[in-house]
Amino acid sequence: MIQWYPGHMAKAKRILKEDLKLVDIVIEVADARIPISSQNPDLRKLINEQSKVTVLNKKDLADAEFNQKWIDFFQNQTDKDAVLLNSLTGDGVSELKSILNNTYDQIASKLAQKGRNPRRLRAMIIGIPNVGKSALINLLAGSKITTIGNKPGVTKGRQWVNVSKKIRLLDTPGILWPKFSDKDKAYKLALTGAVDNDIFDAELAAYKLIDFIIEINEDLLLDAYGLDYLETQAYDILADIARKRGCLMTGGKVDRNRAAGIVINDFRDGKLGRITLEKPAEAAELKVETDNEE
Repeated sequence: MIQWYPGHMAKAKRILKEDLKLVDIVIEVADARIPISSQNPDLRKLINEQSKVTVLNKKDLADAEFNQKWIDFFQNQTDKDAVLLNSLTGDGVSELKSILNNTYDQIASKLAQKGRNPRRLRAMIIGIPNVGKSALINLLAGSKITTIGNKPGVTKGRQWVNVSKKIRLLDTPGILWPKFSDKDKAYKLALTGAVDNDIFDAELAAYKLIDFIIEINEDLLLDAYGLDYLETQAYDILADIARKRGCLMTGGKVDRNRAAGIVINDFRDGKLGRITLEKPAEAAELKVETDNEE
């Protein structure tokens, strides 16, 4: 079982709870490929009824049809705003800005009615590691002002950023929850890069990814690796991929670990196609399982 809960995450959770009292709206960034599994149940509990907008990032890596279904799900189920985002190109950021500006206008209007001057909207960005929070802040601010990296946990501390005359953002470190009782959820987080590569078995994760993809569309594997057919077991399929990609050791033995790394990286880079590992129809079950991890 994959377990990872560095000390700085526990501290960040305590700080975040206090900072929520300072903000007007919460922007939760999730991974469009795993919209439910990439939402921290601890954070959801802390946010409770606070004003919130859900941002599904990496939409370019997720199935386009399911992208829209997930947006509809979040808007219909929670009666809150939700937008799709590609933080690499900025596609979707204008829609998010519009939501934030509208929220600012509403707050400014209420302050004016009380005879008070308007102030910047205070928004907090939250999410698990490596979902693109820092990249989103840079897009909103129009400049590179935060550190970005593909290693989970790059943002270690909180920082306020003035992104416009109307909006001020509080960036927070990515926070995972203390335990993963559901193995599939743990592997989804590992496969999408939410946890460090050093703390999970790449070979086991690749087997799980192969099983996930077969349930979605086995042709994605056949086409990506030039396979004529798929063996019954993921163990054997990975061996075939290893041979196709020249992952061989002395004596012709397949290098499963190297092949596993290739498959995982191909998935993360979108080379296997646009893949969504969770469906809205499964959301209720996924949410219950995640809540049980609190």
